[in-house]
Amino acid sequence: MTPRPENQARLVGDDDRDTAVQRLREAYAKGHLTHEEMDERLDQVLSARTHGDLATPLAALPDEDAGPTSTIGAATGRIKRRGPWRVPRVLKVESAFGRVHLDLSKAIIDHPVVDIELQVGTGRAKITVPRDAIVEIEGLRTGLKDARYTPRRPTRPGGPKIRITGAMGLGRLKIRHARR
Repeated sequence: MTPRPENQARLVGDDDRDTAVQRLREAYAKGHLTHEEMDERLDQVLSARTHGDLATPLAALPDEDAGPTSTIGAATGRIKRRGPWRVPRVLKVESAFGRVHLDLSKAIIDHPVVDIELQVGTGRAKITVPRDAIVEIEGLRTGLKDARYTPRRPTRPGGPKIRITGAMGLGRLKIRHARR
């Protein structure tokens, strides 16, 4: 979560603070910080106003452990996940000619940030995210059609951040927020 230089002056939101606190907790649990360092850095994070203020307490922490990547793939046909399924920290979805439908609205999301890498050829992809999720699609490359996504303001703080990256060939990606 190291901010880019151009984002140093941008104001910090609750989700940024929550992510920073989680990183500090993980570093403390793994023995990278003493109790005193944890207290001092936690105070700095909670009083941070800009992303530049967050850089100091997070400096010299080990990189976030993304854990293993789970892969779902099919050459043709449909890839569908819905209902109460556990979403891994990093999910890779590969489909050459089929459709992809990921419904995260009732899924169990244990991580504050979920990375979804799409590698879709000619099929369509639809992702339904929780109502309070924050979605980033800056790392997604599209072929003929652009991704359809209208950002929505979170209804309550603490929703997961869903980062979608990868490549869409001839198909289209549609992202929508769940209604409840």
